[in-house]
Amino acid sequence: MSTIDNPSQLSRHVVIGSGAVGASTALLLAERGHEVVVVTRSGNGPSHPAIRLTKADASIPESLMPVVAGAASVINCANPPYNRWTTDWPPLAASILSAAESADAVLVTMSNLYGYGEPTAPMAEDHPLAATTRKGRIRAMMWTDALAAHKAGRVRATEARASDFIGAEVGDSGHMGSRVVNRILAGKPVSVIGSPDQPHSWTAIGDVAETLAALATDERAWGRPWHVPTAPPVTQRRMVEMLCEAAGRKQVKVRATPRLALRLAGLASPTVRELIEVAYQFERPFVIDSSSATRTFGIEATPLRTSVSTAIPGAPAESNAR
Repeated sequence: MSTIDNPSQLSRHVVIGSGAVGASTALLLAERGHEVVVVTRSGNGPSHPAIRLTKADASIPESLMPVVAGAASVINCANPPYNRWTTDWPPLAASILSAAESADAVLVTMSNLYGYGEPTAPMAEDHPLAATTRKGRIRAMMWTDALAAHKAGRVRATEARASDFIGAEVGDSGHMGSRVVNRILAGKPVSVIGSPDQPHSWTAIGDVAETLAALATDERAWGRPWHVPTAPPVTQRRMVEMLCEAAGRKQVKVRATPRLALRLAGLASPTVRELIEVAYQFERPFVIDSSSATRTFGIEATPLRTSVSTAIPGAPAESNAR
């Protein structure tokens, strides 16, 4: 666990978005004594005495700037619908950047690994942003713009990058979320994208929150991206096996979903259609090197077996020793 928070440095942080990452980060900061404002279009979010829920459209600077005034950090945990990234992310990212500048607040963006493109080795923070996909180029643009503002002295910016999430909070949005868990509990086969047997990194939601809290409150973080501490990679097949073990169920069959099947399913589902351009992440090794954040902030990755056990409703928790 990170020990960077100091009672004399408690402050107000604005978290944009209340999905799995936003809610977990807001609750972690609140539990450490910080004042937290959670901004969503609906006004909904996690419940805690130190958290204030605010309804605002973060893509409109005039709506967001009054909310972030006086904040120590603005933590961007927003996540537009997958099929609307090209239209929704540019104005949203620009608005959040402008708001952080206006408040002289640290800008912390929750991102992913899409910007690197198709990897040929474990991904590290100094690898070039060489994405050729639409979603990858959008993520690369967001960081390029934030870094330019940082270098110009307009804002203090940093970014967290993680692989696919694992944990109780993931729900049906993750590749190893409730869709897979429900099939395991029903004893049904599981279909996965790409190959079931390529090594893949899986990042615990709790480690994401720990990292975002560190980036928001530790000046060593600013001016560069960081990979969220992540356990050693395992294949999708092994992930399903571990989920079965945690659930106390017999092993289920794991089937590969080829690209052609994705294309056919995409005719009826805009979300599935968007998965085709990132299917490469499951067709070859997709591995993250997160050692830099562990060395710098002392955040150890949660053991994968612990994260897997939390994904099964009612399963006994594994030891969370770090």
